[in-house]
Amino acid sequence: MKFSLSKLVLIVATIALTCGHVLAQEAVIRKNLSERLPNLPKIDEVSKTPMNGLFEIRLGNDVMYSDAEGNFLIQGALIDTKQKRNLTEERVDKLSVIPFDQLPIKNAFTQVRGNGKRKLVVFADPNCGYCKRFEKDLQKLDNVTIYHFLYPILGEDSKTKTKNIWCAKDKAKVWNDWMINGTTPPAINCDASAIDSIVAFGQKNRITGTPLLLFADGSRVPGAVPMAQVEKMLTEIK
Repeated sequence: MKFSLSKLVLIVATIALTCGHVLAQEAVIRKNLSERLPNLPKIDEVSKTPMNGLFEIRLGNDVMYSDAEGNFLIQGALIDTKQKRNLTEERVDKLSVIPFDQLPIKNAFTQVRGNGKRKLVVFADPNCGYCKRFEKDLQKLDNVTIYHFLYPILGEDSKTKTKNIWCAKDKAKVWNDWMINGTTPPAINCDASAIDSIVAFGQKNRITGTPLLLFADGSRVPGAVPMAQVEKMLTEIK
């Protein structure tokens, strides 16, 4: 398709005007919301949504919505009824992705099953009942490397058990003995600062419950999901 010089200039000018208008709206939204709601967290991004006149306000990994002037702030799900899609959920899932290469792998212990080619990350608290149930199901998984991150968020006893598991010579064995067989980890002292690093990492990435699963593509799945779902995701992710 060929354009005359005049048409090309018109197209460029139209794009420039549109971009300028959007930037102006963003500035108005930021200004009004920050002035009127001083306790609102820092606005990281303002962007248009598929709905006319509605703008997405991104606060970290949280998403809210505003009109073009910041007169109204909406918290809730934006649903595309034609495509039957929860746009808010899709956006939050995308924002919650943790790239595999950003994980503090040095602070994890691993279990390798079969050829170990597939990768699965599990954040778990040793006193989490769902984690114990999930750990038993994990024994059925093959051809996978499981990276365990000890994540004690259920009180002081969880912290104590976590330290003892981390300090054990064979972390995976002591973990399995406790999670599957109920054998209390023996008390051992060592430098357990890695646990604090894991907790800090989890808090930064808004990991608020256990178990939490992370896959090689960065996607995350909360809860003790059925092993069939785990197997499906491991198979689909390349």
